[in-house]
Amino acid sequence: MIEIKQKDSEESSSTPSLANMKIVKRDGRLVDFDDQKIYAALIKAEQNINGELDPLAHERIQEIVDRVDQEISERFISDVKIYEIQNVVEHILLEKNEYALAEEYINYRTRRDFERSKATDINFTIGKLINKDQSVVNENANKDSDVFNTQRDLTAGIVGKSIGLKMLPAHVANAHQKGDIHYHDLDYHPYTPMTNCCLIDFKGMLNGGFKIGNAEVESPKSIQTATAQISQIIANVASSQYGGCSADRVDELLAPFAKLNYEKHLADAREWIENEDRQEEYAKVKTQKDIYDAMQSLEYEINTLFTSNGQTPFTSLGFGLGTNWFEREIQKAILQIRINGLGSEKRTAIFPKLIFTLKDGVNLKETDPNYEVKQLALECATKRMYPDILNYDKIVELTGSFKVPMGCRSFLQGWKNEQGEEINVGRMNLGVVTLNLPRIALEANGDMDKFWGILAERLETMKDALVYRVERCKEATPANAPILYMYGAFGKRLTRKDSVNELFKNKRATVSMGYIGLYEVAAAFFGDDWEGNPEAKDFTINILKELKAHTDKWGNDYGYHFSVYCTPSESLTDRFCRLDTEKFGVIENITDKDYYTNSFHYDVRKNPTPFEKLDFEKDYPKYCSGGFIHYCEYPVLQQNPTALEAVWDYAYDKVGYLGTNTPIDHCYECNYEGDFNPTERGFECPQCGNRDPKSCDVVKRTCGYLGNPQARPMVHGRHKEISSRVKHMK
Repeated sequence: MIEIKQKDSEESSSTPSLANMKIVKRDGRLVDFDDQKIYAALIKAEQNINGELDPLAHERIQEIVDRVDQEISERFISDVKIYEIQNVVEHILLEKNEYALAEEYINYRTRRDFERSKATDINFTIGKLINKDQSVVNENANKDSDVFNTQRDLTAGIVGKSIGLKMLPAHVANAHQKGDIHYHDLDYHPYTPMTNCCLIDFKGMLNGGFKIGNAEVESPKSIQTATAQISQIIANVASSQYGGCSADRVDELLAPFAKLNYEKHLADAREWIENEDRQEEYAKVKTQKDIYDAMQSLEYEINTLFTSNGQTPFTSLGFGLGTNWFEREIQKAILQIRINGLGSEKRTAIFPKLIFTLKDGVNLKETDPNYEVKQLALECATKRMYPDILNYDKIVELTGSFKVPMGCRSFLQGWKNEQGEEINVGRMNLGVVTLNLPRIALEANGDMDKFWGILAERLETMKDALVYRVERCKEATPANAPILYMYGAFGKRLTRKDSVNELFKNKRATVSMGYIGLYEVAAAFFGDDWEGNPEAKDFTINILKELKAHTDKWGNDYGYHFSVYCTPSESLTDRFCRLDTEKFGVIENITDKDYYTNSFHYDVRKNPTPFEKLDFEKDYPKYCSGGFIHYCEYPVLQQNPTALEAVWDYAYDKVGYLGTNTPIDHCYECNYEGDFNPTERGFECPQCGNRDPKSCDVVKRTCGYLGNPQARPMVHGRHKEISSRVKHMK
């Protein structure tokens, strides 16, 4: 681990004239002068030159910093610009004949200037796209960078990011470029005032009719037409925002349309069949087939859709609470279709994400009416990883009402309209900004008070970034996205002249402060095996409490629901770690892994039992209920669904949202089924070495969603994280 020696209290106290000195940052902000940052930069430069520091290096560099302090106190009365400090440092280094150190320090500052310039240089980034730079073409594992519409989207995204960085408040853009924070989805926002993810109001649209393009669409008269309309709605919504969309309680949503099929078949039966019992039997058999065909069509439609941004829509279906015959048949059809797989090779469908709800009295126990559906859900999870499960009572406890997440994990909080009615569908998230927590721990260098001080500063920047997201979203007009604002996807139907803020204000919409790397933060202060240390765990929980206290206050101040969100970190797990490695070097159990750990998750390299992992993680979501999920890693489970059921049952009153990670890779060359071996880039069959995506089906959980890394590779850090995962059950 790189140790940056902290100066003694006498050494670190700046000369009196520096006590009130303010630094003018490039973005115009004023911050306190802190010569420790000069000291750390010079130590890093020295290490870049010589590797290990010699015993006298700290003392020698401290003398340089003291000389810099003296020079600044003599030359400047009050505020000093950042480049003026850099000039003084360079001058002192040359004065002391520290030529190698001066060259490295100057080169570092120059490289930083180049990086800042490159971030807004469209031509430079287009060149990275043309040359298939992994950080550009594999940033989103759901995008196939070989197809034309994705290439167009990536090209447009480069322009959007460049313009977006210039639109952001200067200090927010600076913090993003440095890696202190991550302003998500810069390829879409703020260049366009798009929203992020949502729970589509399918019920209102299907029952009230809607418009897409030139077509006025009436309420469907069958379940087949209903699912066809749902797929069209999903395609249009996904093209009008940049995040995921979900159908809440889809079994209950579609049951009335399946009943229309039943009534039609029953009328036919009464005309041609005399026996009343046979009439009902005929109608049910025909309706059962209609339900299966409709849900199969929906599965294929979603997996064959391409949105205008060049990807399959990130779609989630929530189901499991319906108890009548139609609802149960829809649940069973969804699960059986997923078990059967796609196409002649029976490949695992990546979308839609299936989310099955467990509820005591409905399907949890053998005596519950829908227990058989739970058994089918268990079989499906062992063979296809989905469905993930929601535990009804715990979700209500954590979020204030029951609903599926928007997309993969973003949860709305309970909310009532002016009439006191609970509203979930038709609501949305306005975007995410994520905080780099491990960087704060590295900057604090073992000083707990300093950690909390830096965190407080970063949270002010986070607030400004999130408020900007809200303000930019409010600049949209209903005509920008008619499917969302005018035709019912967001619930209330606005006119062209209405303000979109009608759908955001009074905490109807959420905006999310994400975070990453609690494991690494605690490791920096307490060492690698901190999970069993109550003091260390309390420290990590207190961090989330601090985040929640700030978001709660911001929500009350601004009237939007600011939430704490466990960022999925598909590419961010790589970006933050890569930037921090450049800044701090290779640090054991922090940057040496090439990835940061998602949210509050137990270190993926360790192997607690599923029960131990859930017990450890269950204390966190109450402070980050704006978005969360738990996972357990298993060996092959297809012959042992009872083992998975034991974990599901154990989790019921402990966690709200649980995913199953189990090997389901399949090689069509040698017929191997199980876990493919990770390679430096992708995965290969352990039996025959096959790596061809045309003849193998490799499915891994990328973050909240599943991904196929052979067909659509992911960034280096995410690949390393997946490769490092250890099974929690032998």
